[in-house]
Amino acid sequence: MVTENDLEKLRDLQEIIYEKIGLNKSIQEIPKLLGTQEELLSRLKKTFIERNADYERTKAEEIDLKNKLFETEALRERNEKNTEHAIPQREFEILEKVIKELTEKETQYRKDLQQKEKLLFELDGKIKEQTAMIEQQEKELEERRKKIEAEINDKQKQLEVLRKKETKLTENLDPEVVFKFERIIRNKMGIGIVAIKGNVCMGCHMILPVQFANEVRIGEEFIFCPYCSRILYYEESAEGEEDFFNTEDTGALSDLDDIEEDEYEDDDEEEEIVNIDSESDN
Repeated sequence: MVTENDLEKLRDLQEIIYEKIGLNKSIQEIPKLLGTQEELLSRLKKTFIERNADYERTKAEEIDLKNKLFETEALRERNEKNTEHAIPQREFEILEKVIKELTEKETQYRKDLQQKEKLLFELDGKIKEQTAMIEQQEKELEERRKKIEAEINDKQKQLEVLRKKETKLTENLDPEVVFKFERIIRNKMGIGIVAIKGNVCMGCHMILPVQFANEVRIGEEFIFCPYCSRILYYEESAEGEEDFFNTEDTGALSDLDDIEEDEYEDDDEEEEIVNIDSESDN
């Protein structure tokens, strides 16, 4: 026999289960808050690595230019010394031409060196800036991780308290009923137990057979609504039983035989919009 105490237990259990669902969802969602910050840090590190590679490559090019400039200067100076000696006009002209070409090369190398030095200065500034940003992001991320860990631990403690309350409430309840009840709460926005007034379910507002409503009123066992799956308990209607019951077209309990029991097993089930009264008229 289902007593008022049993129904009160289910109401309390409903609140506990719904709170548990919310806490578990929150625990799963909390780490996702770090996603954006971790992605930003990852992009910063990637850019930092690329900038460092650019810097090292530019530095190598700078060193190569300095070596070429040094060699060209040395070669030009040797050729200039050679012009100081008495040599045939033809050789003098050749040397002058070589010196001119070497001088032009020197000029170009110096221009290229200036560009490389400027680029190195800019890259160095950006690398230092990104280093500071990475350090700041890592610090903030670590602080946020600690806060999140503390928040998750706090919610885990809340869950443990709820589990103990749940265990106490479900000690004398049928495990299968409790299992179905939890699935219903997950699927029905936290509402797993509703009244039936007259022969109308207050959860889905469907009209049920009078015989079925009477079985709910007698309360020999927990009865689930065949449409919305919620557990039903009887509640007197304001209109009075005789006026409230629709006895003409409500059908019989046998009309519900086609309802599949496995509807409780589908997390994504939706309430069927079926009205027994209108079906009888058709």
